[in-house]
Amino acid sequence: MIKRNTILKNIKKVSLIAFSSIALISCSDDDDAPEEQNEEEVITTVIVKLTPQGGGTAVTLTSKDDDGADGPNAPVISVESLAANTTYNGTITLLNETESPAEDITLEVEEEDDEHQFFYTVSGSISGTDYTDMDEDGNPVGITFTLSTGDAGNATLGVTLRHEPKKPNDGSLADAGGSTDVDQTFSLEVE
Repeated sequence: MIKRNTILKNIKKVSLIAFSSIALISCSDDDDAPEEQNEEEVITTVIVKLTPQGGGTAVTLTSKDDDGADGPNAPVISVESLAANTTYNGTITLLNETESPAEDITLEVEEEDDEHQFFYTVSGSISGTDYTDMDEDGNPVGITFTLSTGDAGNATLGVTLRHEPKKPNDGSLADAGGSTDVDQTFSLEVE
């Protein structure tokens, strides 16, 4: 009888351990895949190329910040003058020059165009900009655009890239929301 009681006790222990193991495994949330993290890219260089419609010499505006936007050094800005009363076809290129060779971040913006939008703010002798590229939902992206100048004088061109803005939006940074990936203003002469 003692042997039978010992066997029953052992069966109960083994059953309890097996049941507990099954319960722990079935309650585990390991089936949930971890959410993919899309880390912000390092953007050291912003290049705006403006080509006059109808021909002429292209103008290049460059902002290069070797230590990144959060570094202590200010970006080095290079600009050329714009022609008065001219419409330009514009393209923007973003680079991470901490990589060798430099990584073209513009390609990622193109791939994730529904999650990005450039905003262009102008003043002075630049009369306006218009988007010429759209995402798959018909919302503006701004990798390509047109820029029009007015009479000769001083001007500014602000370039802001927002990540995960509200789309559609009213074209303003305030309405778009999202986080800022790039924010650069170029001071220009229109001749």
